[in-house]
Parts: sequence; C-alpha cells; structure tokens
Amino acid sequence: MKNALLVIASALVLSACGDKTPQPQNGLSDEVIEQRINEIMPQLSLDEKVKLCHAQSKFSVPGVARLGIPELWMSDGPHGVRAEFEWDTWNYAGWTNDSCTAFPALTALASTFNPNLAHDFGHALGEECLYRGKNVILGPGVNIYRTPLNGRNFEYMGEDPFLASTLVVPYIKGVQENGVATCVKHYALNNQEVWRGNVDVEVSERALREIYLPAFKAAVTEGHTWSIMGSYNRYLGQHCCHNKTLLVDILKDEWQFDGAVVTDWGGAHNTQEAAYNGLDIEMGTWTNGLTAGTRNAYDNYYLGVPFLNAIKSGEIPESVLDEKVRRVLRLMLRTSMNPYRKPGSLGSEEHCQTALNVAREAIVLLKNDNHILPLDPNTTKKIAVIGENATRSMCKAGGSSELKPKFEISPLEGLKKAFPNANITYSMGYAGGPSMYGRVFPPSINTDSLFKAAVATAADADLVIFVGGLNKSHQQDCEDGDRQSLDLPFGQNELIEKIAEVNPNIVTVFISGNAYAMPWIEKVPAIVQAWYLGSEAGQAIADVLCGEVNPSGKLPISFPVRLEDNAVHSFGEDIVYPGVEDGNQWLHKETYKEDILVGYRWHDTKGIKPLFAFGYGLSYTSFEISNLDYSTMKSTIKKLNQPEKTTYVFRITAKVKNTGDCSGSEVVQVYVGKKDSNVERAAKELKGFQKVFLNPGEEKTVEINLSSEKMKYFDVDQHDWVLESGDYEIYIGNSSDNFQEMSVRID
Repeated sequence: MKNALLVIASALVLSACGDKTPQPQNGLSDEVIEQRINEIMPQLSLDEKVKLCHAQSKFSVPGVARLGIPELWMSDGPHGVRAEFEWDTWNYAGWTNDSCTAFPALTALASTFNPNLAHDFGHALGEECLYRGKNVILGPGVNIYRTPLNGRNFEYMGEDPFLASTLVVPYIKGVQENGVATCVKHYALNNQEVWRGNVDVEVSERALREIYLPAFKAAVTEGHTWSIMGSYNRYLGQHCCHNKTLLVDILKDEWQFDGAVVTDWGGAHNTQEAAYNGLDIEMGTWTNGLTAGTRNAYDNYYLGVPFLNAIKSGEIPESVLDEKVRRVLRLMLRTSMNPYRKPGSLGSEEHCQTALNVAREAIVLLKNDNHILPLDPNTTKKIAVIGENATRSMCKAGGSSELKPKFEISPLEGLKKAFPNANITYSMGYAGGPSMYGRVFPPSINTDSLFKAAVATAADADLVIFVGGLNKSHQQDCEDGDRQSLDLPFGQNELIEKIAEVNPNIVTVFISGNAYAMPWIEKVPAIVQAWYLGSEAGQAIADVLCGEVNPSGKLPISFPVRLEDNAVHSFGEDIVYPGVEDGNQWLHKETYKEDILVGYRWHDTKGIKPLFAFGYGLSYTSFEISNLDYSTMKSTIKKLNQPEKTTYVFRITAKVKNTGDCSGSEVVQVYVGKKDSNVERAAKELKGFQKVFLNPGEEKTVEINLSSEKMKYFDVDQHDWVLESGDYEIYIGNSSDNFQEMSVRID
C-alpha cells in the first residue's frame, strides 16, 4: 500500500522524486505519462480497472482512492461550463457559485472566420473549467450542417469541413493548454436530432471522408484532442459509440488517436461491442434498462459488472480491459493528475471581453439598403424595439448546452445603452412560450393582442428594430428535436410584413443557429444575423447597429430560398431525411443521396441560387480584391518501399484595399474546382481563407498557401486520396458566389 501511494505521489510531485525529464509548459511529457501508467497498472485490481471504464455519477468517473487517483469530472459545453447537477438526477443542484461566462455558440464562432478568436475562446473556457474543478469539457461539436432543420446545428461549426477543421484546432489547443481535455463530438454522422438514437446512416465512404470526417481528423491529428465522444446514431449497422470502422479502424489505427473514447450519455448498447469496438468510458444514466432507485446502477452498465464477469469467465481477455484503462489513465494524467495545472478563473473581465470579441466578429450583415445602418448613436428619434427575442434569455435553454450565466445582456438593454438620447419603446409582438426540453408549450399570453400592440407601436415610431428568430426551445434550435419548418415560428413572418406596411424604416435582427425563410425580404431594408451570442449578446448587437463595430462576420452556412433548395430536402424522400422504418418503429435507415454535395457545394454545382451564399457578409465599408497571382513550389519525396510522391504548393496572392470611409475587416476566401475531373466534384470547395483588417484607403497583400494535398479526392476503389493531373480553377473572392477566377496546372 505504501509503495502504491508513492507511485501516485511521484506523478504529482516530480521534482521531489528527482525526475529530470523536461516538462511541457502546462503538463507532463508523453514519456513521463507512459512511465506513470506502467507503474500504476500492476497495482490496480481487476474490479478497480473496470470501474475506471464507466461512470459513478451523472458527470464523473471514479478514481482509485487507495492509490490517490482522483475522480475525473466532466461538464457539458461547448459554450460554457454548465451548472452543477445532483449526483444521480437531471435536477440542478441549486448551487449559488456555479454561474459562468456564456460564450457565443459555435456557429457564431465559425462566422468569425478567425482562428485566433477560436484559440482565445478555448483558452478562456479552459480557465473556467479549471476554476469549477472540471477535467473534461464536452465539446466542441464539429458535425456538419446538413439540413437547416437540425435542432443542434447551433452547437456546430457550419456546413464546410475545411472551415470547421481550421477553427477546431486552435479551440482545442486553447482549452487543453490549461490541462483540461476537450471531448470532440459527436463522432460521427450525427446530423439530426429526430431519431438520433436509432437512425442507421448510409453514406458513401467518399462523402464520409471528404465531408463528415475532416474536422474530426484535424481535431485528432492537429489539435491532439484528449477525448472524443461517440454519437447516438448508427453507421454500417453498429452504434457509433462502439463502431469498429469509426473507432478502431479509422480513429485509433489510422489516425493514431491515443486518448479516450466516451459515449454520449446512454449511447452504449452491447457489452461485447463496447469491449472490442473502441469504447473506453461509458457515461449516462440508467442505461441497460435500469431505472431510478436501482442500487449501484452504474456498476450494472455494459462496461460495468457484465464486462467484469465476461473477463472473469475468460470470454473477454483482460488485455482488452487494460488497453482501455491505459487510455483512461492517460486522460487523467493529462488533466486531473496534472501537477502543472493552474487554479483557473471564472467570469473574469478577460473572459467577458473574449466573449464580446467573438460576438462582435460573429454578427453578419446580410442586407443594408440605402445604408440605413449604422444608426446615429446620438439620435433623438423615437425607436420601437419589437420582438420577444429582444428580452428573452438565450443561454438558459437548448438542451445540454444550456448555461447559467453570471449575466446576460439582452438586445433591449444593449440598445438602450447605445442610444441614450433616443426615445425607445418596447413591444413584445409575439410569444414563444416557455422553453422546455422535449416538449412544446404554448404561450400563456394572448398573441393577437401582442400583434396588434406591436403594429401600433411601430406605426408611431421613426424607426423600428425588430428582434426575432428562434429561441432554443423544443423543435427549434434545441437538442432532441428538429425544426418542423424553414419558416420563422410564432407568426413572425406575418408580423414583419405588417410592420413593414406601417413603417418601412425597419431594421431586422435575427437570433438563431439556423437558416430561415424570408418571404418579406424585399420589404425590409436591413437584415442582421446575430446568432446566439452569449453573455454579451445585447452589447455586441448594439455595438454593430450604432457603428461602434463594423460587422465582419461571414455566413458559415448557406441560406436557401426554400427548404426544397437544400440538397437533403430536394429529393422529397423520407429515406434521405429523417429516415424510414427499418423493420420496426424503433429502427430507422437513412441514405445520404446528396453524397458530397452538401451546402454551397449543392447550390453551386446544381445552379440553385441561394438566398444568401456561404461566406457572404456585408460591411459598413467597401473592399476591392485585385492583382491575383500565384507562384508554384514543387517537391518530390521518395520513402523506402513507397512510390515517389510529388507535392505542389501554390502561393496565392491578392491585394485587398479598403475603398470605403471607415475601418473594417474582410475575409479573402480561396476555393478550388476542377471542371474536367474523372469523378463527380463540387463546382468549388473552400480550401483557404484569411481575415485582414484595413483602415480607409489602406491596401495589403494577402498570401494563402494552397497545397495539392487539399486538391485530392477520396477514391473508394483505391481506398486512398488521389490527386488528378490537369488544370484546376482557383476562385478568389469574399463569398462562394462572388469571386475572380484563375487557373493553375498540376502535371
């Protein structure tokens, strides 16, 4: 016993043991971690090892008290550290010290097109996890935006795998440099909430590799995430939380992931598959058919007593368990047993500033006829602010990402502060009812009276600011329920139409994580897409409307004119979405018939004009992109027993000039296409971008390196990435539908 404790103590106080191994700045070196694992493993009993592979409470994994190994604590994310729960219920614990900074949703982060902000976001979140005693934050989410009906799209980074891959890496590094693990989710193909626990996704390997896996691969091979969460759905007939192809063949063997695979809560379904198909930690509540009140319920998990008994009987070799335990210990040594972790901080001024910085750059200006924006901050006009979303909290709903913020500035609060001399009146206009997980509750207020009062208020004002959108309730932007329509809910379309009739001076601001239809678009001079912006939402929105901040956000998703213009819904078949019964009502099969043509790839390739294109976003100033050019670097590498490999790197350059009269930022985007390809390709694909800040009249040269590795497609027959020779089109512009073109050649 004494020797066992000394082993753990040596991991915690290395200098006292005379360990001279150089240490990374914020944690143990890989060499020391493996040494500690080798020392700990022989001292663990079989029962102790099994317990490390499953939960002991809602959000914790047991340690080994006799060896001084602490518990591993997890928290929902990815936009903030969730409030504390009771040990074994979904009831909040009622603490008074578990409030947090609410950061913008990840769709908002994606719209910044700013990797530096992604790092700042992650670092601040990691510090909040430290303060709250959390070792693993359950995020970020990088599932691809396949349909605008997906209730959980707001937690993800948009429709493009390159954009998501570029932003997830600095986010992960920002979190993990604090000694807190990210748990990247939901791996993989979790692109809808309806039937999420039962749908079996049928997708081509090419689409899997080119669209749905790149962000996960970047998270592992570049971001070096320490944990990954499996998804609820099935792929190739197996649930993704214990899926051999995804977890063993690709994640662990091909990508060499050395961290721990965690189930989504209740995502395990079979002890044998969980044992052999890559799962390391089973989380959830009352899985395996157990109910509340079952004694020691967690011990009866698939990776609990059934797993233990299978090992004792020889049905499963102990080596299978040992491989899991090594991964769990590695996760612990990087987090809960990391002696270099700092105390962290919660709700600090720095964190609030980071949240505000992200929120400001996330806002996308979609329309600004006659330069109605920005508004004069010194105006004395009568301004009518209309819409429930002007006052409704957006942090305290949405499912597992709901937060308990220290504060949340509403749009109405922000506007009153930004326009101190204006005569601001407020009218609710519509009501969405209370936000309840898993159920839709109607409003308790008379909606007809709200409608009439809002129209009267608008008619009596000099200017209307309408704040609408979705509100993170069930069947809107919310876990465990997809939207039922592309339309805005609660009669907002009719209300906007009527307000525009009585007062054409209307600025619309929409809070959502999804695209929506705009049948009134010609009657509204200004449209602002504001996303879910967290604690500083109202401040950021007001800063943009009054011109304190020049909007620079770009859409990370395409806005279709109609739902049928989206690739998934163009087929009009349930087999494409949301799936059809496969034998019984609890099993569904779904086929991704759109294949690789997701989002703007579909619009551009099929010639379907979107309402607003991917990458689109206006500014209060104007920019000119000119002098496109490129130079080519070519290198040839010959590895032992492998064919010669030639790599091209195209150094793309362009000049960007601010031709307006105020400072601002532009995002230069580089897309690649190949018109004479031997296989079907999208018309163009994003392969590079750079955000540049310019003062009025200022000009800068932007350089973006484009490797031929990014121009490959996945060949299913060869089961490998293939580079075609010939001419490629390079599109350079500020959105997927506004660009200049030039050609490069690969011999």
